[in-house]
Amino acid sequence: MINISSKASIVVGLILASVMSAFAQRSEVGFGIGTFNYTGDLVRFYNFKYSKPAATVFYRSNLSNVVSLRTAITGGKIGASEKPIDAFAVQRDASFDLFLMEASLVMEYHFLNWRDPKKFVRLSPYLFGGLGLFGISGNAEKTAEYSNVQMAVPFGAGIKYVYTPKWYFSLEFGVRKTFFDYLDNVSAGDQRYKNFKYGNPNDNDAYYYLGISITRTFYDIPCPKNPYK
Repeated sequence: MINISSKASIVVGLILASVMSAFAQRSEVGFGIGTFNYTGDLVRFYNFKYSKPAATVFYRSNLSNVVSLRTAITGGKIGASEKPIDAFAVQRDASFDLFLMEASLVMEYHFLNWRDPKKFVRLSPYLFGGLGLFGISGNAEKTAEYSNVQMAVPFGAGIKYVYTPKWYFSLEFGVRKTFFDYLDNVSAGDQRYKNFKYGNPNDNDAYYYLGISITRTFYDIPCPKNPYK
């Protein structure tokens, strides 16, 4: 079984490899602001009420006119409080407020060739998916033993608006599928004791990023070659 440190090494290695592979390709850097949100034992459906501020910085390598590789660091607040939707929620009355930091590596697929100089396209929808690693801090008292660093699978969709060939804006919504049920610090518990402090151990938590970003494109200029060599 792969431990957490091995998982972290794999993700970091993939990110470094992607940066190295960007040599001699068109590169992009960007910054974005948005919100984190969450679903789990306390909030079962996406609710804008629990959106908290987040931000991201990223580097993108364009592998072709429609496929890109993106590495990003995203961080922000994440939290929620119990809604009294049933007797369990009323008795539990739980809440959490954390800081979450994520490193991710994703592939993007653009539906339109918006980089074609012969046919200028201002808008292009895209899909993305990949791997991520996130860490959390802020739990005053853990309800179980677990690592604060966990794996996630980020995926989602967005749309890009080309302002100029060097600058463009994006609106993106992404889901982070986790393999972790203690983001809200509530999971199985001991159901022999009817204190109603436990949640659903068969349903892992998830978190989301919704944001806008601005990107700057850099073009490689090839060095001239001596035709007589």
